[in-house]
Amino acid sequence: MSTTNDTTTDTITHTGPAAREAALPGAELTDQLLQTIAAGTVHRELERELPFEPVRQLDEARFGALRVPREFGGPGGTVEDLVRQVIRLAAADSNVAHLYRGHFGFVDSLRFQPAEIQQAWYPRVLAGGTVGNASTEKGGNALGTLNTVLTQDDDGCWRLDGEKFYSTGTIFSDYTRVSASRAGQEGRRFAVVATDAEGVEIIDDWDGFGQKLTGTGTTRFHGTPVEDVAVLDRVPGSHEAIHEAAFFQLYLLAVQVGIARAAVADAVALVAKRTRTFNTSGSGQLFREDPLIQQIIGTMSAKAFAAEATVLEVARIHDRSLEAGFAVGTHEAAFEDELPQAVYAAEIAVEQAQVTVPEIVIGVTQELFQTVGASATLRTKALDRHWRNAQTIATHNPIVFRARSIGDWEINGTLPEGLNAIGEATGARR
Repeated sequence: MSTTNDTTTDTITHTGPAAREAALPGAELTDQLLQTIAAGTVHRELERELPFEPVRQLDEARFGALRVPREFGGPGGTVEDLVRQVIRLAAADSNVAHLYRGHFGFVDSLRFQPAEIQQAWYPRVLAGGTVGNASTEKGGNALGTLNTVLTQDDDGCWRLDGEKFYSTGTIFSDYTRVSASRAGQEGRRFAVVATDAEGVEIIDDWDGFGQKLTGTGTTRFHGTPVEDVAVLDRVPGSHEAIHEAAFFQLYLLAVQVGIARAAVADAVALVAKRTRTFNTSGSGQLFREDPLIQQIIGTMSAKAFAAEATVLEVARIHDRSLEAGFAVGTHEAAFEDELPQAVYAAEIAVEQAQVTVPEIVIGVTQELFQTVGASATLRTKALDRHWRNAQTIATHNPIVFRARSIGDWEINGTLPEGLNAIGEATGARR
């Protein structure tokens, strides 16, 4: 593997107990670890320093194993358990929380895979192994197709060739999951390859104005070898496909809630220590005693609470949806019956939340600047990162499409389709 970046790291320490009688440590993040991660957030933001050290500590704590089922030796955390921890981690550093999205999506996908795939990959996750994401191509692929290709040579060995962008988390991970077409066949598969494998090139070229440190850049594959147990099938319209589309969006909503929490905490800290005021305030009181400032903080807190309550309810719906599907065997490859309506509940709920939660969170990050004066805009405080990060995440799945989909469902009963493909529109100029 060749990796291109210019980064340095902080040094942190961590010891953490298991949670909920978990089989591994790290099922619940300790306050000590979160405080340490939060302490370095502004420095990393200002210096554009990728968070390799926080990631290393989280991997050592086996954070990435939270959703491994108990029957495979894991903590057996629910979707709600995961979302609660992601919110806490995102409040400390939204970049660090975000970069694990592909990993947890992969771990959840294993629930739908054959036993030999599960037996190959769950132990790697339990040992601290992580998996990044390499699904989206920057352009040139028609919607529903991919230019990244998985081929099999005469000896039966798999090889991967192509280029991906938005490879969130890959630069920090041991493996990355790559969506690919199969030469001469319709549909797509996933190939999970080691990031240090032959022919893998990872480039830190993400230049978005928010979520700058997620490693969301380019990954190239040049004849990269792929294990047999690392070639994963995907059936369009299956329970797995429905769950994963909704899961990925729920994860982003959890990160946004963490951003709202952080914005409220920063606003409170600013107001609590501020001694300067304005003659136009009308009272000359300390900001922390001014009823108008208290009202702004109270509004921010209430909005953050509403966003969090919504996202946690969506997580509970996800858990119920998975349970309903598994109860009738939708996770089995041979399942051919019509999916129960309960399976679609997760997608419906997450789309409803997507229409509301991002706007709430962005509002909270804007209101932060109403609580103090121009000093809040000082670059060294990096308070603008909250708005930039929330806005960046909100662009991942256009809200207007989700609102239309929910309207169609409400009026006509049309089941919504999760986001699972990005490409050139039909009739686009070449």
